[in-house]
Amino acid sequence: MENRKRLLIVDDHPVNRTVVSLHVRGTEWDPVQASSGFEALDLLATGSFDCVLLDISMPGMSGQEVCQRIRADERLRDVHVIGYTAHAMSSEQQQILAAGFDDLLIKPITQGDLIKALNASRG
Repeated sequence: MENRKRLLIVDDHPVNRTVVSLHVRGTEWDPVQASSGFEALDLLATGSFDCVLLDISMPGMSGQEVCQRIRADERLRDVHVIGYTAHAMSSEQQQILAAGFDDLLIKPITQGDLIKALNASRG
């Protein structure tokens, strides 16, 4: 398939990472998994990604902090960052988006919602 795009999936729960990887199977997206914000930042520093799907609630470093670090890095300014969380309160959603995310998905995410968000990415 031409024009492959790289998706970094960041979630501390392996099942969630696997589900997202299965959702993008057969699409233009090549999934790469990271189990923490620290691992995600290491991968972003050494590789090229078009989009990051970032869990908001993770131990060690929250998704919001990871997003803020991505936004502070000039080399990563074009990376599309999609947050995803189980927190569905609208006030929380606005706070998350204000942290620099391009989009937000609410768990459990569907394949359709994920593909729609990925297709809207700048990558």
